[in-house]
Amino acid sequence: MGVNKPQRKISPSQMYGAPINEKPHTLRNYALDHFRSPIPSPKSSVNGATLQRGGGGKDLWRHTRAPITEPLLRRLLNKEELAHQACVTFHTILRYMGDMPGRQSRVGIELTDLIFDGPLKQEILRDEVYCQIMKQLTDNPMRGSEERGWELMWLATGLFNCSQILLKELSHFIHTRRHPIAVDCLKRLQRTARHGQRKFPSHHVEVEAIQHKTTQIYHKVYFPDDTDEAFIVKSSTRAKDLCQTIANRLHMKSAEGFSLFIKIGDKVISVPEGDFFFDFVRHITDWIRKGRILTEGHNAQFTYQVFFMRKLWSSTVPGKDRNADVIFHFHQELPKLLRGYHQCSKEEAAILGALIYRVKYAESKTDIASVIKNIIPSDLLKVQSNYEWKKEIVRAYNKDSGMSPDEAKIAFLKVIYRWPTYGSAFFEVNQASDQSFPEHLLVAINKQGVNIIHSQTKELLATLPFSQIMHWVSGPTFFHLTVGDSSAFSKLMLETSLAYKMDDLL
Repeated sequence: MGVNKPQRKISPSQMYGAPINEKPHTLRNYALDHFRSPIPSPKSSVNGATLQRGGGGKDLWRHTRAPITEPLLRRLLNKEELAHQACVTFHTILRYMGDMPGRQSRVGIELTDLIFDGPLKQEILRDEVYCQIMKQLTDNPMRGSEERGWELMWLATGLFNCSQILLKELSHFIHTRRHPIAVDCLKRLQRTARHGQRKFPSHHVEVEAIQHKTTQIYHKVYFPDDTDEAFIVKSSTRAKDLCQTIANRLHMKSAEGFSLFIKIGDKVISVPEGDFFFDFVRHITDWIRKGRILTEGHNAQFTYQVFFMRKLWSSTVPGKDRNADVIFHFHQELPKLLRGYHQCSKEEAAILGALIYRVKYAESKTDIASVIKNIIPSDLLKVQSNYEWKKEIVRAYNKDSGMSPDEAKIAFLKVIYRWPTYGSAFFEVNQASDQSFPEHLLVAINKQGVNIIHSQTKELLATLPFSQIMHWVSGPTFFHLTVGDSSAFSKLMLETSLAYKMDDLL
């Protein structure tokens, strides 16, 4: 999946946080004004007789091993569904922390999902969950239980904040604890206040990290030139933040137009720049998992990879950002050329073939004739014999004697840059809605709009500017466009398995 774990380790010997003489803060005083009566009402919030009444005796703010039948906060008492959910959440916290007698199970993210899904959806539950976690961390006599309680605190502070009234209590509670991750919890809480709350519960990578006592998560990111690097990803990291970090590390001039992509199976999906990284990965992996469980059963396995690539090419000029050209632009444009998507002359193909050879094979001195199919567009391979191609490529290669592989990459881009299809995203589609177009088409989406291209001759048949596209709709196997204006419009219905990519680009 591309997650490294040489993270910063924390150990019990590391004591952060409170001054040695400062007494640990509790919710004792807060409970007097905001908690319900310690004696529960006859009506239980949890159906059935499996849970004991009460939960913690008279000190509701102190650790207990007994479930609760009513929420801690008084303001939830008359809200039946929320009160029930609060009790179920506390029951799950007991299970996670190992406080339920005879129940020591902690299965992946199943329990953390149950704990955090409610407060992420219902703001009123956030204070309740923080109060429950602080309760279980107050005078907890069991070391293992307390450690797992701090894991929950670490995860919660990276997901959502609490009310201003409770925030003072929560901050003071964490600040006066001498646990190794207390300071990091406080920092996470402050970052969450600045950056906003997450949409989904913690990703399993986050849960596994804190369970292994690591507070830094390094995620591997792959690049088009077959290299990769590991980057720190926080719970509060948004896609645009990680894009900028990557651009800075690679000494690029700008991250504009670049995007993160999640690759799962045969799908490559762009991460919206405003989304929290782990939220989007969680959303996509859950979506894929549900689909695979339906078709492959509950044992369906999947992994994902994170790629960083250029998505939008409108402002890209070869030579302007050398590192971006060398690492990204060349390697992203090369497959489009070799698949025969561009309208390319035989002379241009020989020049480009020589430049590709210089990049990929010159050092090994591989025979040009043996790699013709790897350096000449597929639709031009049969225009002449391999012998003729080799002769023309050698001639072009010798004209650029002394050129380095990186210089050859930029020279390659400068040739393609002259073409109207430079920087396009290409899609092979079928259509039957417009009789003026052939059944098989090539669609190129670029800064000019949606370009309709003859799949064989590469002739540009039509350009649909974005301003003329009134509406579009997509599904798993189709992409339909409505073009024109209110007085006159037409529909173009395309068949493609990559409709989600077209939708994302538009």
